[in-house]
Amino acid sequence: MANPPAVTVCLAGNVGRYKSSLPVGQLLLRGIMAGAYIAVGAALCTVAGTGVAPLLGAGFAKFIGGAVFPVGLIAIVLTGMELFTGDAMLGPLSVLQGKIGWGKVLNNWLWVYIGNLIGSLAYAYIMVWGPFTQGALGAAEPNAFGLNAVAIAVGKTLAYKSVGSIGLWSCFLAAIGCNFLVNVAIMLGITAKEFIGKFFGIWFPIMAFVATGFEHCVANMYFLPTGLWITQLFPSLVDKSTKAADGTVTYWSPLLHKFGGLTWGDVWLWNIIPATLGNIVGGMIFVGFVYYFAFRNEFPEDLMK
Repeated sequence: MANPPAVTVCLAGNVGRYKSSLPVGQLLLRGIMAGAYIAVGAALCTVAGTGVAPLLGAGFAKFIGGAVFPVGLIAIVLTGMELFTGDAMLGPLSVLQGKIGWGKVLNNWLWVYIGNLIGSLAYAYIMVWGPFTQGALGAAEPNAFGLNAVAIAVGKTLAYKSVGSIGLWSCFLAAIGCNFLVNVAIMLGITAKEFIGKFFGIWFPIMAFVATGFEHCVANMYFLPTGLWITQLFPSLVDKSTKAADGTVTYWSPLLHKFGGLTWGDVWLWNIIPATLGNIVGGMIFVGFVYYFAFRNEFPEDLMK
């Protein structure tokens, strides 16, 4: 069973009103849990995708990661937690319907964003000092999962940095695509009336955004600090290389070697900031505004109160 599209848009506006009216303590608490849930999916994506590409190809490795990542958003939606990227659409949609003002939306965004960051960092700490190193901090390098975590972080920061301003634009566009799909998933979760419908309505768009390689600011609050911390624990990774018989040196991560490592400045400037802005545009404009103007003449009166 599913709600008609116009009803779904009205219900989404009501959800935005509810979320934007929560007190700061609730926004923080629920935001922390949502950040942790997204990090659960991101960590699982890292583990499940490790070593797949050389055996089955890069595309299948992406598919595997995308297939397991949605556990985070499914948990958030079904348990009522607060995710910045979802609120980037729900709050403005409620404003367009005349149910709240922009002040409440910005207040929601601020505290949920902070909560998401705290939850993501907490889970990243658990993974770095737990499964990705297994306590072997005196070893030459982390395990295979830790190495993959570093490779993901480098690909989401230094790859953009290496091409300059066009890298920022690329990250911004990838973030628009991400939150377009994330909020399609949110809409489908509201449309469906039963658990199984909500599950698959959320799963497919999230799988699509991860497998495609889009940028999600909250997921990256986990991915990037995880890779950064591992490089700090194992600084030899920066210059890790192999030398061929002819004397040619091949670095494990040429970008990591080129830039002398990964920094917090790289994390924020070359990913999280442009990804955040792109996520706002993707959710608010390409889903919230579009659905409002598509169905505003069909809204049921009883749901507009």
